[in-house]
Amino acid sequence: MCRIGDAMIRIEGETWSAAAPLAPPLAAFFDLYMPFVLARCGFAVAHLGQSLDGRIATEGGASHWITGSADLLHCHRMRALADAVVVGAATLRLDDPQLTVRDCAGDHPVRVILDGGRRLQEGYRVFQDGAAPTLLLTTRNKAAAGERLGRAEIVPVPGGAEGLAPAAIRAELARRGLRRLYIEGGGVTISRFLQAGCLDRLQLAVSPLILGSGRPGITLPEVTDLRAGLRPRIRRFELGEDVLYECVFHE
Repeated sequence: MCRIGDAMIRIEGETWSAAAPLAPPLAAFFDLYMPFVLARCGFAVAHLGQSLDGRIATEGGASHWITGSADLLHCHRMRALADAVVVGAATLRLDDPQLTVRDCAGDHPVRVILDGGRRLQEGYRVFQDGAAPTLLLTTRNKAAAGERLGRAEIVPVPGGAEGLAPAAIRAELARRGLRRLYIEGGGVTISRFLQAGCLDRLQLAVSPLILGSGRPGITLPEVTDLRAGLRPRIRRFELGEDVLYECVFHE
């Protein structure tokens, strides 16, 4: 039994229960975050903020912020709970994010940048600010022993024609003790993890916005039979005006 805020919580392994009924907002808070907090083995959660018509940015790449302040706070909470936050090279080029915890209490996660083609230069903030340990993952033929990019350590992992292998990424990070992963973008990176079966959960924060054009969120190989589509268990949470749909692939 432990006290978290005003709530008394029983924790047994990877499950939790409240000693007394919780108010609905507090119950939703625990329901959303406790599976990530209590995960003992490797656990990867991806997140995308998108419009009603499934766009995560305009054609020009503008995306800040499709979703509202409640989803931004949620992203910072997830960073604070994660061992590592993961983004692809395109997200870094477009947004130059810090990937640190600023809107809530908590430690910064290790920042992991995926750049199989080694196209990124050292001027981005994550490579220079020293705010948190930073890893640049690339293919083995593009990394030399002991090489760094700014303050980031360059880490070789197996890759192929489609880029770095998601299973190899998770294995390398787990080897470093980074098992609780928050994959924050972008759509191509998250789609590759989803296609490879390397996501435990996918969070889609849907804004009451219709763009009619722009960059799609999830892109997977074409299916010709609806039965071939993915049908995960869904959990639903209110985030201000946005709705968060959490797709559960592995409990």
